[in-house]
Amino acid sequence: MPEFVIGEHDFLLDGRPFQILSGALHYFRVHPDLWADRIDKARRMGLNTIETYVAWNAHAPEPGEFDLTGGLDLDRFLRLIAEAGMHAIVRPGPYICAEWDNGGLPTWLLRDPELRVRSFEPRYLAAVRSYLDSVFEVVAPHQVDRGGPVLLVQVENEYGAFGDDKLYLATLVQYTRAAGITVPLTTVDQPLPGMLEAGSIDGVLHRTASFGSNSTDRLAILREHQPAGPLMCSEFWNGWFDHWGAHHHTTPVERSAADLDALLAAGASVNLYMFHGGTNFGLTNGANDKGVYQPLVTSYDYDAPLDEAGDPTPKYHAFREVIARYHKVPDSVPPPARAAPKPVAALRDPVRLLESPERWGNWQRYEDLPTFDELTPTPRLALVRKKIQGGLLTFGEIRDRASVFFNGDPVGTLLREHQDRAIRLPKAHGELLVLVEDLGRVNYGDRIGEAKGIIGGATVDGEPLRDWEILPIDLSAVPELRPETGENLDGPVAGPVLVRGEFEVAESADLFLDTAGWGKGMAWINGFPLGRYWRRGPQRTMYVPRPVVRAGGNEIVVLELDTMLEPEARFVSRPSLGHTEA
Repeated sequence: MPEFVIGEHDFLLDGRPFQILSGALHYFRVHPDLWADRIDKARRMGLNTIETYVAWNAHAPEPGEFDLTGGLDLDRFLRLIAEAGMHAIVRPGPYICAEWDNGGLPTWLLRDPELRVRSFEPRYLAAVRSYLDSVFEVVAPHQVDRGGPVLLVQVENEYGAFGDDKLYLATLVQYTRAAGITVPLTTVDQPLPGMLEAGSIDGVLHRTASFGSNSTDRLAILREHQPAGPLMCSEFWNGWFDHWGAHHHTTPVERSAADLDALLAAGASVNLYMFHGGTNFGLTNGANDKGVYQPLVTSYDYDAPLDEAGDPTPKYHAFREVIARYHKVPDSVPPPARAAPKPVAALRDPVRLLESPERWGNWQRYEDLPTFDELTPTPRLALVRKKIQGGLLTFGEIRDRASVFFNGDPVGTLLREHQDRAIRLPKAHGELLVLVEDLGRVNYGDRIGEAKGIIGGATVDGEPLRDWEILPIDLSAVPELRPETGENLDGPVAGPVLVRGEFEVAESADLFLDTAGWGKGMAWINGFPLGRYWRRGPQRTMYVPRPVVRAGGNEIVVLELDTMLEPEARFVSRPSLGHTEA
């Protein structure tokens, strides 16, 4: 069987120096029927390896579960990599960051207030061991020394930016080896001395670095802390991610290509982050909070060599040219993008949440208003209500958006990023309704694992409010809600409301849903959850993957939480991810 080891100066595959040319491709961000296409396009750019994170919370939304079906079939993903003649790097965390909800950590971990994540804490480690055993049961048979594609497995992720618990890292190594992983183990940290030292273990875990510029200088810093063995930038940031309310990030092609050239000229191995970003389908986006809460958009295009729809960009061709200076690349390149079909669907048959909330879920009674994390399963959207005397309504904290209604009329919306906590209600007796939305859990830093919903209860004119009703909304069931009587719409629509429509296309194809005339909400095509849209941008279209679209008739369902100016679904020929800084 092949042998892959860390040599004195190089990675060695069957005794020969091997320069890893890898591209990040997260299987959980790409429709599974498109995995083979994306892998082949990586090969044709000149890459020899595919890297992926493993998202714990995607596989295990509740304790005791581990889903490996459909878009979570890691075994199938690794088999496709092998069939393409490529190698693989697996990064199972347990924390992954990745701009993914909660950094990949399941929310159910935090139901135990004493549990401390990313540390040598018995209850956390028990959950981690069960998770890693489940992952490595899939990965171990695919290791290179068993005839498979997997060359490296990473332990934790940028741990030096979080802590320096060597016993925790050593325990993860123990769990990994005990589960049958025999390939070399690595860590990754930003090339800062403190992070590189805190995030690894000398002689046990091979250090790699993450950066996107000044390659020569940063490799020199890495060499100071990894004096022997190959140098590797295992996250070469060739783009960046976007937040709602900001601009679409791009990185100059020429600059990224020059930095990649410097890496390869130095003999370093590389993993492009990202080769193909994909999409935060459903409600899987993360968020950042460095003083201001910033949720990520649905698109994870990342200004990568392959765009969100899997089409080559100028960066693809520039990187391929750089790689060709050092290695032979395949003769053929992928074709350019084609214009997508542009069907139109009238939206109708509204189901209004406030008119019949019982159709959307079951009311539950609590003396004190619970956070989302105190509910099982943990919702992303919930309605709370109580009969009160109006006045100044004040919440402890909103995480992350709360639309307030009094006697059925909208009063206003409170946003976490504005640090909104209070709103004036009419001086009358009536029913308070609050629609609370989790916009994405923080994926980096000290706020990982914080609770969602309304934190710290509520008061009116300083008097605590108790005896609440809460209705968690199961968003997976929402597309099946049907109106009791049909209704056409011919003007602006106020949410929260569910609407639907039909459209036809001649053949299955990628589509781009134009959301410019809508407010804020979520959309599904043929039951597939596309994710969030929001008028504030920068993202103006939603990517619909080809396998979701049927030749002939298709159904679109939209949950509008704000106001929809035009009750119509339009599709456009190319994506619009918004304005750039330039």
